[in-house]
Amino acid sequence: MNVHSSKYKCTVCGKFFSSNSNLAEHRRSHSGEKPFECSVCSKRFTTAGNLVRHSRIHSGEKPYKCHMCDKAFSRSENLNRHLNVHTGDKPYKCSLCNKRFSQFSHLQSHKRQVHSNKRPYHCPYCGKLFKTEDKLKCHVRIHTGAKPYSCRHCSERFTRLDQLKTHLLKSHNEGTWFTCHICQKKFSRSGILKMHVRRHEGVKPYVCSDCPKRFYTACALKQHVPVHSDVKQFGCILCDKSFKRKSDVKMHFKKCSYRLKFSFVLFPS
Repeated sequence: MNVHSSKYKCTVCGKFFSSNSNLAEHRRSHSGEKPFECSVCSKRFTTAGNLVRHSRIHSGEKPYKCHMCDKAFSRSENLNRHLNVHTGDKPYKCSLCNKRFSQFSHLQSHKRQVHSNKRPYHCPYCGKLFKTEDKLKCHVRIHTGAKPYSCRHCSERFTRLDQLKTHLLKSHNEGTWFTCHICQKKFSRSGILKMHVRRHEGVKPYVCSDCPKRFYTACALKQHVPVHSDVKQFGCILCDKSFKRKSDVKMHFKKCSYRLKFSFVLFPS
């Protein structure tokens, strides 16, 4: 950009802009101001353009179409990411588990969610901790009951976008099924198909940092990790026993509640 033709200067970082409106928009990156609010889910944005792109999530508008298949997207960047499905290009590699990604942002997200123990986002209702802000927002809807994603064909509403997409595919035949090339089983999401194919191929990309064990999914690795810790953070509400893993306390609770119920039958008050 020619500095001489850009007379509007940001006093914070020194950048020049061609118009006062562009400068005003840029200043919000420093102030954090988000004046544009979504009327459906109340999410706020720094620019009107970002709000318009976000609104397509609720309206279902998908103006960006793939020229290699029948899929369409609400944002151009989503289409560009999708095109890697056809090209197979995954230039970004995780240095910890060798998993590859088509986008650098996906690699960063993978490292935060799989290989990091930091959970800086906490729920104001129950105190549960999360690694990303998006996971916290999705969790909070359990407490508030908010269902911002609505079906345009019927009255169904959903807490998460992936739930809406699955509903559209299964109930209204809108979208694309993902088919396993080995057993022809169909899936509503590409991520689920990838996990399924790993089991056919025996690929276990998630490696425990404390032992040689490997896993098909990040969730399975997450469930395994507490085995190496002495911390028992999950306690039974019916007795004084505690466990390392949530799955263990759930299994115990079923037995514990059954025994409690059975004791009332044998020794009625």
